[in-house]
Amino acid sequence: MNDNKRVSNFFALFLQERKAVGDFVVMILKKFTNRFHTRDFLFTGVSLATGLLAILNLGAMKPRFAPRVDRGLIEHNSIDEASGLAASRLNKNVLWVHNDSGKHPRIFALDIDGGHLGTYFLPGLNYRDWEDIAVGPGPDAGQFYIYLGNIGDNEAEYDLKYIYRIPEPNLRRNGIPVRDTLRNVDTITFRYPDGKRDAETLMVDPLTRDILIISKRESEVHLYRMPYPQSTSHVITVEHVATLPMNSVVAGDISPSGLEILVKTYDTVYYWQRKPEESVVAALQKEGGIAPYVLEPQGEAICWDAAASGYYTTSEELAHLPAHLYYYSRLAPATAGKKAPRHADGK
Repeated sequence: MNDNKRVSNFFALFLQERKAVGDFVVMILKKFTNRFHTRDFLFTGVSLATGLLAILNLGAMKPRFAPRVDRGLIEHNSIDEASGLAASRLNKNVLWVHNDSGKHPRIFALDIDGGHLGTYFLPGLNYRDWEDIAVGPGPDAGQFYIYLGNIGDNEAEYDLKYIYRIPEPNLRRNGIPVRDTLRNVDTITFRYPDGKRDAETLMVDPLTRDILIISKRESEVHLYRMPYPQSTSHVITVEHVATLPMNSVVAGDISPSGLEILVKTYDTVYYWQRKPEESVVAALQKEGGIAPYVLEPQGEAICWDAAASGYYTTSEELAHLPAHLYYYSRLAPATAGKKAPRHADGK
């Protein structure tokens, strides 16, 4: 079999599951190899076809979101080191946010224009370095939970880290910001299997109830998994499940459907689609896309909105620059509209 025929057959087989793309690439390859017959040109043809496939595959993963919209100032003056952001599942058009440290352990409720809706105190919790927040399912079917990650460790000096799991409160709206105390808090205590780590990214998988953590400071960051159910009585050693080719990861979120993932560094937002039968770990090891993002003074927070129609970001205040709430709306539907079961068992 001559080289031209061998290459055409190879690509026809390789692309049989992507027939439209395969026909296009094989057509180009045949035209190319009919013109040139040396082995050097043969390998050039293979490289050309492979490059075209890579471009097409990246295009398929590329999300479509509108340019940034400034929704407004973060109104409440006490929110000056916003490190985590999460969309409420129980309260329409409400976002949860927290500072990374301070005198009083607490979370804040915002509306989608940055307006202040309430402060919820969490007395007695370790307020060492709260770095991210998520909302998702937990032990009780039909109940959504807030997960707070006390996972920051700038100097890698603490063996034990903590995640606080709280039933999401029903926000009372009567025109006056709420001041309340949350006491029904589960503490999940964990350590890493490979040494002390600094992390700023906490995600909860809506399909499995697993907790995912991404470290921050390595040249290639570590992805850790804490399978459900998570003990609240014993120290958990999390699983190191992957290494990701990025660094300075500061935030992340999984869409309410479980089928889309955002991971944020200081200057880039990365995006992945996930198949229903695929794990988050497997999805994150594929090549993702890049979603729009405009630099903020110290942007360390991102979340999907409750319908996955877009995503919000905000920043810590830096050099007296006030923090804003920003929104990037979706331009084209993806998988976000599919409703996921509350738990993996379908309940």
